[in-house]
Amino acid sequence: MTDTKRNRKVDGFIKKAKQWKEEFEKLREIILEFELTEDIKWMHPCYMYEGKNVVLMHGFKEYCALLFHKGALLKDPHGILIQQTENVQATRQIRFKNVQEIMDQEPFIKEYILEAIEVEKAGLKVELKKTADYEIPEELQAKFEEIPALKTAFEGLTPGRQNAYLYYFSGAKQSKTRVSRIEKYTQQILDGKGLND
Repeated sequence: MTDTKRNRKVDGFIKKAKQWKEEFEKLREIILEFELTEDIKWMHPCYMYEGKNVVLMHGFKEYCALLFHKGALLKDPHGILIQQTENVQATRQIRFKNVQEIMDQEPFIKEYILEAIEVEKAGLKVELKKTADYEIPEELQAKFEEIPALKTAFEGLTPGRQNAYLYYFSGAKQSKTRVSRIEKYTQQILDGKGLND
């Protein structure tokens, strides 16, 4: 590993880390054995192959992790990849609670990084669900019938915005909560705005 592969922004990220400093150093050491470009993206160390995101290091309260951008395409022979939530389609994580876990899994980590690089070299893409693949909650369907302009506005939104609304509306367990959420965002949809706009 040469110092020319180290990015000063990542040096700063690790230096400022209040938690997982030792774990980040060890993960960085492993990742930099590969021909990947190191930078900061989304406020975390990210490693790329020819400009394509391969793996990202990040920390949470309970664990730190390597996040593989196209992890859904990796074979996972050791069963260590984790899908963060059921709505996450492409990324997968390997989680660690201490440096010893990283050292114990180092051969596997390298195997997964190598496979992730091969996925990029091959130009493979994760087949994402389309909005049409998601079920529209009956409460939203009823609102579309009540206000046809709402359906037109909803269909005019980008697929990502449509998906965000569908996740949010469908996430409510009770019908009255779904109705309340739909009521709250009706005008925003009519204005052509996404959930977080």
